[in-house]
Amino acid sequence: MASSLYSFLLALSTVYIFVAPTHSTSRTALNHRHEAKVTGFQIMLEHVDSGKNLTKFQLLERAIERGSRRLQRLKAMLNGPSGVETSVYAGDGEYLMNLSIGTPAQPFSAIMDTGSDLIWTQCQPCTQCFNQSTPIFNPQGSSSFSTLPCSSQLCQALPSPTCSNNFCQYTYGYGDGSETQGSMGTETLTFGSVSIPNTTFGCGENNQGFGQGNGAGLVGMGRGPLSLPSQLVVTKFSYCMTPIGSSTPSTLLLGSLANSVTAGSPNTTLIQSSQIPTFYYITLNGLSVGSTRLPIDPSAFALNSNNGTGGIIIDSGTTLTYFVNNAYQSVRQEFISQINLPVVNGSSSGFDLCFQTPSDASNLQIPTFVMHFDGGDLVLPSENYFISPSNGQICLAMGSSSQGMSIFGNIQQQNMLVVYDTGNSVVSFASAQCGAS
Repeated sequence: MASSLYSFLLALSTVYIFVAPTHSTSRTALNHRHEAKVTGFQIMLEHVDSGKNLTKFQLLERAIERGSRRLQRLKAMLNGPSGVETSVYAGDGEYLMNLSIGTPAQPFSAIMDTGSDLIWTQCQPCTQCFNQSTPIFNPQGSSSFSTLPCSSQLCQALPSPTCSNNFCQYTYGYGDGSETQGSMGTETLTFGSVSIPNTTFGCGENNQGFGQGNGAGLVGMGRGPLSLPSQLVVTKFSYCMTPIGSSTPSTLLLGSLANSVTAGSPNTTLIQSSQIPTFYYITLNGLSVGSTRLPIDPSAFALNSNNGTGGIIIDSGTTLTYFVNNAYQSVRQEFISQINLPVVNGSSSGFDLCFQTPSDASNLQIPTFVMHFDGGDLVLPSENYFISPSNGQICLAMGSSSQGMSIFGNIQQQNMLVVYDTGNSVVSFASAQCGAS
């Protein structure tokens, strides 16, 4: 049912958008959200390594390396001061969206990231910028660009805003010394045929320590006021991620198109942390391998409301799923116990647990893996938690988290319709053939 509905939605050719009339070009009105009222639209997502003629092993290796870097930056975000944002790295994610900025529209690509809020791209004049495949955006060449005044509510929503000549300035830093600095502005963003005026974004003019990134910036999809869903005033979005190595793009639906998706069972309650309100924390009660319910106390996945530690987030930009160490070790040992195959070293490809498969693996039985959410049990297909980086091996696509927070990664979400409903504080999951026509 979910697959057929998903295919129907992809066939929709009409994109609904209403833009209220603008009576002035003044930016004083931008103390509130922009004048565009979006009903719903669709964005195609490409994997960052799409079209690079890489082997499956190389694709997995690169994805796991990016995920490992992201894990370290999430750790810095959890442990750092309140003004530190650590998940805005332009190469620190897995899925790119193609969009345009300005008038006339200038195309660029940016990481789609559920783990951050700010929308930003590199801008001229650029003191220090990393290489990107498209020209760096010049706001002076756009008739729809305006600077954001310091009095704007969205300026004040930044972790550590500063003011220069009444222009809002931002600095987003990392625990590892990388940072992006620039001016906040408003601009028209265009997704396909849909143009959204007066979108608040960061114009990055000094971007240090990023190296060679994919894309020219980032589109934050988090829960804070600066994110794309918050600025569009939509309370629902969904995505359907195709597997790594697929030539078919993934899909992101926002607003009424996401509202049209029948949310599947199971689902899980969303929790918002007062310490880090950006993240989408979910409610996980336990795990099972095969018919064995693992002896993991539900508190292992609980968010501590007093200090913001613990919990489990769902994240589009982290490749593997990471559980806190005691939970992961329980999962690991149970798979070893139930899979009667030799354990081999998979560290060269970034995996902690791998098995040597027989020459004829057609009858190989993989135990089921179940995530027990408060709204039902999610039974993952085996290809979402065991993958083969090379012939003769299968590896568990999970790992141990050292910072006390667990992460539900994107490999486990592939070929699944994932619906975020912040209005009702729930995330729903339904099996789907993502990318099917």
